Amino acid sequence: MTTAARLGQDYLAASVERITADGTGLLSFGLPADHTGWVTCDTFLADPAGFSGWAADLAGWLRDTYQDSPDRTVAGYLMSWYLSVPALAAGLLFHHERRVPSIRPADLAFHRDPAKTDPDGAALLSPYFACLPDDPAAGTHQAVVVADEQALAAVLRGRYRAHAAQFIAKVGPQVRFGNHTLWAAATDALEGALWLAGRRSGDEGAGVLDAGLVMGDGRPPFTSASNLRPAPKSGGPTQWTRRRESCCFHYLLDSGGGECSTCPRLSRKC
Repeated sequence: MTTAARLGQDYLAASVERITADGTGLLSFGLPADHTGWVTCDTFLADPAGFSGWAADLAGWLRDTYQDSPDRTVAGYLMSWYLSVPALAAGLLFHHERRVPSIRPADLAFHRDPAKTDPDGAALLSPYFACLPDDPAAGTHQAVVVADEQALAAVLRGRYRAHAAQFIAKVGPQVRFGNHTLWAAATDALEGALWLAGRRSGDEGAGVLDAGLVMGDGRPPFTSASNLRPAPKSGGPTQWTRRRESCCFHYLLDSGGGECSTCPRLSRKC
């Protein structure tokens, strides 16, 4: 019996099951019986040691790999990784199912193996979601119906903004970044998640369109509208690229690689 069948009319669980049918394990509904390595986002944000402990694990990995662990590089990585958790959870559901789940910190968890440093799974904990009028769940107690795709995109944007704001309020005092840099990282995570959802489904162009729909006009606190654009022609299907809004500070490591090709430090036009 499938998870969705066991949960009966649990529409969101069924959505997650369809999305993860390829076995990637990026997203789940509910926590597994063995909670080892899992933490709810609200618990993580309420614990001052949560971010610093994660930072210490990453700093150790960077030292082992690059013989250095600049504070800005550690913070840049962790901002991107954490913000990708609510962004990807919402982005996958929006792209595949035209549903937007609750991504409040209390309704979302992530898994991290300290040996791997970055999150390798997220779990939705609430069965409630927003959807379109033609959704099979419309009219049920689990679903809030909105008028159209633009309205649904606005719900996603608003829910993600609220979660990102709580994260930024908690970690902002612990990192040496200004508000613009923090929200630039949030902008990158959201657009990147929608782009990834399209690539993962085999229709990168659809992910690009979703990114444009959700990012809207880039109204503050987000730092940009979607800036996905076709990469220079090299034959074959269209390839896409974007200029990052935030820097990961990987260039500070003694790796000889310099800035990434899409780093905002290089050019505002990438």
